Amino acid sequence: EDPSSSGSTQNSVAPELPGFYYDPEKNRYFRLLPGHNNHNPLTKDSIQHKAMECKRLRLLEEEEKQSQKTTRAGLNSSVLLQKRQLGLLSSTSYCRLVHELKVNCMQRRKIEIHSPDSSVAGTNNFKIIVADVACERIFTVNDVEHGGCKYGIINLSGLGKESLTVEMYDNLYFTNRKVNSVCWASLTHPDSHLCLMGIAETPGCASLLPASLFSSTNPGDRPGMLCSFKISTAWSCAWCLNPQADNCFSTGLTRRVLVTNVVTGHRQTFGTSSDVLAQQFATQTPVLYNGCRSGEIFSIDVRQRNRKGHSWKATRLFHGSAVTSVHLMEAEHYLMAADMAGKIKLWDLRTAKCVKQYKGHHNEYALLPLHVNEEEGLLIAVGQDCYTRIWSLQDAHLLRTIPSPHSSSKDAIPSVVFSSRLGGSRGVPGLLMAVKRDLYHFSYN
Repeated sequence: EDPSSSGSTQNSVAPELPGFYYDPEKNRYFRLLPGHNNHNPLTKDSIQHKAMECKRLRLLEEEEKQSQKTTRAGLNSSVLLQKRQLGLLSSTSYCRLVHELKVNCMQRRKIEIHSPDSSVAGTNNFKIIVADVACERIFTVNDVEHGGCKYGIINLSGLGKESLTVEMYDNLYFTNRKVNSVCWASLTHPDSHLCLMGIAETPGCASLLPASLFSSTNPGDRPGMLCSFKISTAWSCAWCLNPQADNCFSTGLTRRVLVTNVVTGHRQTFGTSSDVLAQQFATQTPVLYNGCRSGEIFSIDVRQRNRKGHSWKATRLFHGSAVTSVHLMEAEHYLMAADMAGKIKLWDLRTAKCVKQYKGHHNEYALLPLHVNEEEGLLIAVGQDCYTRIWSLQDAHLLRTIPSPHSSSKDAIPSVVFSSRLGGSRGVPGLLMAVKRDLYHFSYN
């Protein structure tokens, strides 16, 4: 049973009656009070929140007691090693199952955040964290009390030490824009810049910032924004690594896609019938995949000129709800996508058919990302119910459900990063979770 599914225990014990709720502890029904009075102790929302909070606390207690068990019967390290030695498991299957064991044994530890400015660290709630390709740095977007956001970079080089600390650097010149989407950009060297899709009052703003703005070295040398222009409300962004569309990034807007070359300033506009909420470029070809509010997923070859209508749409897939995240797999034959109905599907791009579904994810209206680690065969997603879930990529089996260290709420949905090399090539493996003002590390050892 999914520990975050509210009302499942109630329905399995007694039927639901209109105007009443069933208390399993007292084994009786109680009348629900009208929901328009904020002081009523018994409303459907308050009862569901209380039930979810009880489950969350119970799961946290089980994790602290290290009672987390593998979800596959008979799976343990000694059995795996024995089967490997007998030749009953291939190297790929053995490594995948070992990673499953490690995931189920991860333990949570809080990370201390240090900053050159002592007033910076731990003073604002985390909204977004995004790791660079090497997982050496994490770009953070933090909410500011008076409105807007603050941006910073966390250096993970100190994560492997016993003190378990990281360093955070902020740039206080850019604090006035809400941010919908962020991606790393490789302009002068790998992950040299950051693309930010922000909301000013009206209209919005797209910015390309040098990562050196957030460095402690050469404080007197502060390069400005390389690219910044006004746009309509931006929902998503993506940077292209294919040399045929060099120095280009895409912006998913309201009913259109904008592809910009940051060196020449040339822009291409592709009109769509819906808002573009998720984007990713392919690396083998200059093709951009887009996920829309209408549930449609389509691809664009950015080498072609602007066209009207749907004639330039190459691949077209359809979800039943708004698509919130797309992830192109390494071989670029498969595409993973998630939507606002909580569905996560793996699509075969050659046949345009769904080949796998990953069940258990919870979403109703939030823009929530997917995190895919093909090397270790894992899929990670944080639901709107604030639970972090991990699946096996191969058979879509739900391996673990991690409760949030904080009470579930709309402003406390965790943002995560997962890697076997947090901090670089010699880094430590595990899961990083940012929630509220805290940063946690789930050790993968």
